[in-house]
Amino acid sequence: MKLIATDLDGTLLNAKGQVSLENARAIKRAIDLGIKVVVATGRSYGAASKPLKEVELIAPVICLNGANTYSEKMELLREAPLDKATAREVQLRCEQEGIYIELFTSDGVYSTSREKFIQVMIDILQTANPDMSEEDIRRDAEKRFQNEEVHFIESHDLLFEREFLQIHKILAFSLDNKKLKDLHSIFDSNPGLAITSSGEVNLEFNHPDAQKGIALEELAKNMGIEMKDVMTLGDNFNDVSMLKMAGRGVAMGNAVEEIKALCQYTTKSNDEHGVAYAIEEMLKEL
Repeated sequence: MKLIATDLDGTLLNAKGQVSLENARAIKRAIDLGIKVVVATGRSYGAASKPLKEVELIAPVICLNGANTYSEKMELLREAPLDKATAREVQLRCEQEGIYIELFTSDGVYSTSREKFIQVMIDILQTANPDMSEEDIRRDAEKRFQNEEVHFIESHDLLFEREFLQIHKILAFSLDNKKLKDLHSIFDSNPGLAITSSGEVNLEFNHPDAQKGIALEELAKNMGIEMKDVMTLGDNFNDVSMLKMAGRGVAMGNAVEEIKALCQYTTKSNDEHGVAYAIEEMLKEL
């Protein structure tokens, strides 16, 4: 293997949203051996960079599922924004159905209500962690503001009036699984959209060229590396393209079953330093 590409949430990051020392050491060992490392995430560049800086990891970042690619020197190498008319269709349908959305743009992340934003996070955390106290849940919900800087506006309509603003991703949240399934069905055949998910309660809308696998293949090619020499690690549906295209796709131990089924390898969970374990196993074979 000549290149390792890892997802962040649920993969390189543990439940606390941190890169463990074990994972950091394994990645640095791989780099010392001449193996390139890339991060591929649904997060924005700013939100992706923070946990990497904490452990002094410097790497290219494919962010917003492949809508943007940045070099290790923070240079924008590639972008694949949504067609504005298509993005507008998604925005209006979501709002019509009462589905909370965030728009990831060339000018940052936008939402229409801080309180609704917080309540959505609280609802998600309560569902996933029924034993957590109300105080702890609200504290963890507020952490989202530390991870992703969000701007609040009266209406998303205002964004579409800004001529030069690019929309890179629309993130839709709902605890109503039927609403998400119906939304997916409505736009599934739209040629201007790639629809994925990073969890049971969301859908992510991107341009068809904004997929982790496509962005990774282009970046690897520029490094002179073929996909057969790439190892990828992920846990959810927005990782599918890069897991399928890599020579060595690795599912996390905490990955959904469909992801494990399409990968030849499965490592330990993100709370058990699964990325480090997968790297060490790969290095043994080399």
